[in-house]
Amino acid sequence: MIFDRTIAAIASSPGIGAIATLRVSGKNSFQICDRIFKHIKNNSFSIINNAVSHKSYFGNIIDGADIIDEVLITVFKNPYSFTGEDTVEISCHGSVYIQQRILELLIEHGADMAKPGEFTQRAFLNGKMDLSQAEAVADLIQSESNIQHKIAIKQLKGGFTSKLKTLRTELVNFSSLLELELDFSEEDVEFANRIQLVELIKKVQADIISMSQSFKLGNAIKKGISTVIAGEPNVGKSTLLNTLVNEDRAIVSEIAGTTRDIIEETINIEGVIFRFIDTAGLRETTDVIEKIGVEKSYEKITTATILLYVCDGSLFDRIDQVETQIAEASQYNVPFLVLINKSDLMIDELKSHISNIENCLLISAKNQIGLEQLRQKIFAFVSYDQETQSQFIVSNARHFESLNKANDSLKQVLTGIENQLSLDLIALELRNAIIAIGEITGEVSNDEILGNIFSKFCIGK
Repeated sequence: MIFDRTIAAIASSPGIGAIATLRVSGKNSFQICDRIFKHIKNNSFSIINNAVSHKSYFGNIIDGADIIDEVLITVFKNPYSFTGEDTVEISCHGSVYIQQRILELLIEHGADMAKPGEFTQRAFLNGKMDLSQAEAVADLIQSESNIQHKIAIKQLKGGFTSKLKTLRTELVNFSSLLELELDFSEEDVEFANRIQLVELIKKVQADIISMSQSFKLGNAIKKGISTVIAGEPNVGKSTLLNTLVNEDRAIVSEIAGTTRDIIEETINIEGVIFRFIDTAGLRETTDVIEKIGVEKSYEKITTATILLYVCDGSLFDRIDQVETQIAEASQYNVPFLVLINKSDLMIDELKSHISNIENCLLISAKNQIGLEQLRQKIFAFVSYDQETQSQFIVSNARHFESLNKANDSLKQVLTGIENQLSLDLIALELRNAIIAIGEITGEVSNDEILGNIFSKFCIGK
């Protein structure tokens, strides 16, 4: 596609740095840059006539007789650029003043200020990447951990796209046969073998369900694993949070009910971001403020990815007391770990029994006993092992929604075939499934969806 606007923006992070990068893309990129760039050797240089694509040139950015900065420009001739258009990248010194002056000069000589995500949007519209890969660019920029980075890179490389295109192509082939039958409905002929169609639908469904089920893990990894620290008052929840983050983040006192609001901190454990959430102690109370805190605690528990249920081991002298805590934690239907805190004050016989219980762990938050083992057990909940890494992890809510829409339509196709419903209805639902899958990669899209996606990008990307 050829766009009328030639766009420019600062592509590096805002603020002062050693260097900064500005990007120019569009049909007039070379002409605009020619007006403000002079090659260092002969004080003149025509990018249009003389530049070699993918090569950098050293020179000056000028404004009339004034030299603004010494820069390196890199030339990318279409279609071999990120956007698929003629593109110039200018590397300058990282002064905010210099960056703004160069951007002002580019706009003064004919460029328009780029909108958020407009470079990536042009790359998508010019066929340099599909929509899911474009979204992976944003995820890659925002990645804060090793696993977030791996998921974004995998999607950017097109593995997810390839799988979806294969599924979509198989459905399109059968849909074409059904459409052909509709054209020859009066002839009473069957082009699409119903047994083979049912087998295909079930196979595609299995792949879609597998990808959909990965969203819970993928979304948690993208946003940070929600890890709620809960339990009765004064069992050491806040002390545990402070010890894990190595900071006095939560107020600790011997007065029960000190924590009345939600306190949240993030920790990186082996490349995974965990959001640890300290909650108010779970108990009946007449205190209006504390009661609100307790209600919030229950809300956080029910939406948690992991529950760390803390109890005071110094009060235990029988194994059934521990079993009661396990039963309490298990009622929330959330993966949980019962942490027997203050374990240094327990009798040895009871500790030896508890150490054999799979979902229990003896710790002392105050004395930092068992915390390394706790980190290992928390990381194990993520289950992002070598086998998981070979699969596709869906971390985008839009993709998840489209996969569910596709699966619902495929269910209707199977129901229609089983009940011998009208071929028109079966063909319609099959088309709906194809459209839903195409929405993920952008083979089917509209301006509203594209505008919403790319508006979330930073300017310059």
